Amino acid sequence: MNKSTFEEELEKHGRLIYTNVGDSMMPLLRERRDLLIIERPQGRLKKYDVPLYKRNSGQYVLHRIIKVRKEDYVLCGDNRCCREYGITDQFIIGVLTGFVRDGRTYSVTDPGYRFYVHVWCGLFYPRMIILKVKAFLRRLRKKRRV
Repeated sequence: MNKSTFEEELEKHGRLIYTNVGDSMMPLLRERRDLLIIERPQGRLKKYDVPLYKRNSGQYVLHRIIKVRKEDYVLCGDNRCCREYGITDQFIIGVLTGFVRDGRTYSVTDPGYRFYVHVWCGLFYPRMIILKVKAFLRRLRKKRRV
């Protein structure tokens, strides 16, 4: 079986459907369970879009745009506290247009999705505190098991 890159699939079919690896977009996207629908971007992306981009290391990443700047974007995973700077349009391969969870397809234009985005992303600083407390509690539990 020939393996193709994400870029080749998007070029050939105009759409890429795959399951993600990693938890950086939890709770929205569940690792190895949800199907992601990625399409080629049409022009400059907007705040809260979720681009698929390729780092200089060759690693593919799917994170949310939290700020659009003149020359680049600031991105952060929904389950992350650290922001990533300097992602320009040249790094972006595609953009999330929907996902499939438990057999049901959700579009990024659905009202439920838009509500999630505005609540979860709009509360960035409280979310950071929640994520840091959860990580601290996980470390405590791990120490108790040892």
